[in-house]
Amino acid sequence: MRKNTRAVLTTLSSDPGKALCGLEIYDRTGLLPGTTYPILLRLQTDGWVRAYWAEPDSADPQQPRRRHYQITNLGVRAAQMPSAATVGLAGLMRRWWPALHLQDDPSIA
Repeated sequence: MRKNTRAVLTTLSSDPGKALCGLEIYDRTGLLPGTTYPILLRLQTDGWVRAYWAEPDSADPQQPRRRHYQITNLGVRAAQMPSAATVGLAGLMRRWWPALHLQDDPSIA
């Protein structure tokens, strides 16, 4: 696992019950948005992160909707593994359990 991916997973796994928007993630990791969002998309594809659109804030109608990201149980386990082990795990999951990474099931988180 690359260090940027590890930084995003570590940020999300610091409080697994809390979802963060992309802005919060790249502020905490120090990564640029052009680096952060592709990582989040890849983690979603692997089933390690789930994403959803948050409802707009009624107190601030000018604020745009934000996409929130939350680590899944699978992502928490991946974040706890040594870096070399997660590379093989992600590849196996994509190859053998393609339906798993397409789920956006809130019960997984």
